[in-house]
Amino acid sequence: MLCDWFRQALSKPRKLPDSAESTSRDVSQPSSRDDPPAPGLSSALSRTPPPTHVGASSSSSSSSSGRWSKDYDVCVCHSEEDLEAAQELVSYLEGSTASLRCFLQLRDATPGGAIVSELCQALSSSHCRVLLITPGFLQDPWCRYQMLQALSEAPGAEGRTIPLMLGLTSAAYPAELRFMYFVDGRGPDGGFRQVKEAVMRYLQTIS
Repeated sequence: MLCDWFRQALSKPRKLPDSAESTSRDVSQPSSRDDPPAPGLSSALSRTPPPTHVGASSSSSSSSSGRWSKDYDVCVCHSEEDLEAAQELVSYLEGSTASLRCFLQLRDATPGGAIVSELCQALSSSHCRVLLITPGFLQDPWCRYQMLQALSEAPGAEGRTIPLMLGLTSAAYPAELRFMYFVDGRGPDGGFRQVKEAVMRYLQTIS
């Protein structure tokens, strides 16, 4: 009898405690299909931020190109006796909405500088040259020198040299300029408006 009791006791399955059973169920229970998987290293690395587009570099109104490649827009070539007319023209051009930068010899030449060097520098530092052609201009050797220097850049200087005739008839127009149209200064504004428009047209071609 006692042996039968021991045999039955050993053959019965042991009942686990409730806590152990619940732990076993929790471990063996598969995760729900709706639960998102935990992000791994590869998924974290794949979430790179969107590329940032580098904007085009702003076009520099660099001083090495276009209008600002030279110090002046206009060099006014005139004789000493025509200084007053030259000053009026410069005031008109600089006071316009375009605010043209003008070289006027008496005002802008370097004190103590050599005349030839200053005249050549004024021409090379200006986009356009206005030749204030008057009786005094034709008799001034320095004015003729500037005129010939300006013409030496032809034919590539088309539109840069602008003759303005004052107090002369067309018959007195210099032979060296016969291939160029001139601005007649006998108009109500002395031809200043036409000079300004000619300068602006040239500046637009290099902008």
